[in-house]
Amino acid sequence: MTQVIPLKLSGGDTLWAVVAQVGRTQRIANIYPNRMAALEDRNWREQQVRAYASFLARSRQPEPRYSVTPIRREDLPKRWTPLPALGFLRGQFI
Repeated sequence: MTQVIPLKLSGGDTLWAVVAQVGRTQRIANIYPNRMAALEDRNWREQQVRAYASFLARSRQPEPRYSVTPIRREDLPKRWTPLPALGFLRGQFI
C-alpha cells in the first residue's frame, strides 16, 4: 500500500481532487476538503463506470480511470465545474 502524505503548501488551501482520465486527457471531476471524502467519491464513480461497462464497450468508448490527488485551490482552472459521474452518457465526459 502506498502512503500518501498531504502537501503542506504556503499561501493556499490544500484540497483533495478526484481526477478523471481517458487516454492522455485529464479533468478534475470534483474536489473535497479531506482525502476520505475524495476516496469515497472515486469509489462511487468507479462503481458507476462498472455498471455501464457493457454500454461503453458497445459504443466503443474508453472507460475513464479515477485517481485522488492533493491540489491547491489556486491551481483549479478558473471556470472549473464538477464533472458528473455519468456525464459521458451525454457526450460530455472530458
